[in-house]
Amino acid sequence: MCTSLVYKDAAGKAYFGRTLELTTDLPYQMVYFPAGFSTVSQVEGHPAVTFAARNAVLAVTMPARVPTAAAPLTMADLKVLEGLNDKGLTFSLLSYPTAAGKQRSVEMTRAVLCASDLGTWVLGQFSTVAEVKAALEAQPVMLVPLAILGGVVSPFHYVVHDASGAALVLEFDQGEMHVYDNPVGVMTNGPQFSWHLTNLSNYTHLSNVDQPSATFGAFKATQPDSGIATAGLPGSSTSVGRFVRAAYYAQFTEKAATPDLAVITLGHVLNLFDRPRGATIDYPSAGGGHLEVEGLKEEAGTPYATEFTTWTSLADLDRKLFFVRTYGALNYTRFDLSALAGAAEPKVLPFQALNGAAPDASAALLAAKAP
Repeated sequence: MCTSLVYKDAAGKAYFGRTLELTTDLPYQMVYFPAGFSTVSQVEGHPAVTFAARNAVLAVTMPARVPTAAAPLTMADLKVLEGLNDKGLTFSLLSYPTAAGKQRSVEMTRAVLCASDLGTWVLGQFSTVAEVKAALEAQPVMLVPLAILGGVVSPFHYVVHDASGAALVLEFDQGEMHVYDNPVGVMTNGPQFSWHLTNLSNYTHLSNVDQPSATFGAFKATQPDSGIATAGLPGSSTSVGRFVRAAYYAQFTEKAATPDLAVITLGHVLNLFDRPRGATIDYPSAGGGHLEVEGLKEEAGTPYATEFTTWTSLADLDRKLFFVRTYGALNYTRFDLSALAGAAEPKVLPFQALNGAAPDASAALLAAKAP
């Protein structure tokens, strides 16, 4: 469903990337929230949490409901799935089907933050992972049923990274909230985050150093090419396999000498988690679990569900640059938070405007000369 990881360059600067996989394309919106933008987060039976953003935020959002002619979408309906603020803090939502369960009771008089507003709250209010972690100790957060997902209770967990490379995971498991420091900087989906860390103990033999030959009796076996070091990596696209592979590539990929090269390197790493339609399929009779969004059904005539990488994003946490590539595009589209700083009002750009093929270089080739 989703893979996220942090990568560091030769200077120790942090870059963050993630993929998002679903069985259908959704009406994503790229949104700029200026500093001062006000949000009201309401959980039924509790006072609302109201806050004005201290930071400017660039985010991938998703409508929380299906619009109608009588009730078109408003800014309050756009919920943050992924984002970067002008302090270099990131927030990411990843699928976690076992989130729901009995939640700890909160006094009716206390203001409670709806989990759907976590992204706006985290990115708008804080600059570092340490600040987010401290704030969560005082601010109750509650999962709620999501009408857009057919009433399913917020089936997600959340990761936060800052420009220092620090990371945390906020996870509701069977309704109980856990906040983990993330020393690996990697996240996928279930099982719970602590299980993934324990599972890494099964891969202490991994190294990026190829062992190209070995002797068996009097026979010397030799590899015909490079790459045998990755033979021990799990090959499946399950969340367990992807977590191990993400940890491997984040650890061993060559540390880029410049920020531009670091972004390119991170893009190459994320390509390893890109999934085309049909690579894996699930028939309804098999009971595979996929998120179903109200108003958006599978294509007519398709007898199976297939998860594909609907978009991939990269973030340069030092330079405050955000890159996104949709399934319909070969290239990334870049957004510069510094260049957006002059906007006093929110800006919204549908993902459909980002889709496109690679630039055509035919004219440049025609104008070139042979040596």
